[in-house]
Amino acid sequence: MKPRMDSLFPKATTPPTHDHHHAEIKLSITKALGDQLSRSLSELEPAPLDGPHIESVRRLPGVYQLWHENELVYIGKADRAIPTRLWKHHRKLSGRIGISLEDMAFTALYVEEDFSAVAPEKLLIGRFQESGAIPWNNNGFGINDPGKERDTTIFDETHFDCLYPANLDFKIPEMKPGEHTLEDLLKKTKESLPYNFRYANGKEAKELYAKTTVTITPEAQTADDVFLLISSTLPPPWRVVALPGYVILYPREAEYKSARRIYFKGDRADSLCNIPTAIWERG
Repeated sequence: MKPRMDSLFPKATTPPTHDHHHAEIKLSITKALGDQLSRSLSELEPAPLDGPHIESVRRLPGVYQLWHENELVYIGKADRAIPTRLWKHHRKLSGRIGISLEDMAFTALYVEEDFSAVAPEKLLIGRFQESGAIPWNNNGFGINDPGKERDTTIFDETHFDCLYPANLDFKIPEMKPGEHTLEDLLKKTKESLPYNFRYANGKEAKELYAKTTVTITPEAQTADDVFLLISSTLPPPWRVVALPGYVILYPREAEYKSARRIYFKGDRADSLCNIPTAIWERG
C-alpha cells in the first residue's frame, strides 16, 4: 500500500518564534594567524643587533622585529634568510647620525615556506599599526634606493632619513693615499659607504671616470673629504649632492629641494631646503 502524499509532506504550521537552530559564523583565518604570530614573537627576548647574535640566527625565511631603545619600531620579512636582512639593517644603521647600534635589538621567527603566501609580515604590521607601534614601517626606513624621481622632491620631516641622516663624516676604511682613477675611487666609495651613493653610469660618464685621476691625501679619509675631492676633478655642471639619506653624483643642474650639502668645483655648501647658488656662481 502506497503512503499518502500528505503524510510525506506535512501541512505548513506556524513558523517558529526563535532562531536557535541556525546562525552565521565569519571565519577569520588571517586574524587567527596574526594572533598566533604575535603571541610567538611576544615570547621572544630581544637580542642586540650585533654580529654574534645575527650569526646565531639560522638562515631560514621568516619575520623579524627591530627594537630601538626598547621600542618596537619595525616589522620585516625575509624570503630566504633572516640574517641577510638583519645584516642589511645593521649596515644601514651604522652610517646614520642620531642613532647608535648599541640601542638596537631584534627578535626573529622562522616561518615555513608554504606559509609565506599569506604574507605573515603584513598580518603583524596590520595588528601593531592599530596601536600606533612600528613607526619605521611607514617612514621610509626601507633598504632600497628610492630612485631618481625622489632626488628633487621634499622629504617630510618625519621621514626616517630626516630623523637619522646619512653620516657624511663616516670614515671610509682602507682608503689608501695616492693617485687613483676616478672610476676606482667611485667604486671603492660606493662599496664602503653604509648608505647609497648613486652616480651617472652612461657611456660618456664612464669614459670620463676612466681618464680622470684623483689624488687622495692622508687626511682625506671621510666621505665628506672624498666627495669634495670628486667634485674638484669634474667640470661643471657635475656636482655631488648629499640628500637626507643618500648621496648622488650627476652632471645636471636641478632644484634639489631636500639637499643637505652640495659639492661643486672643489667647494661645499650646506643647505636645509633651497640649494645655495653662490658656490657655482664663482668663476
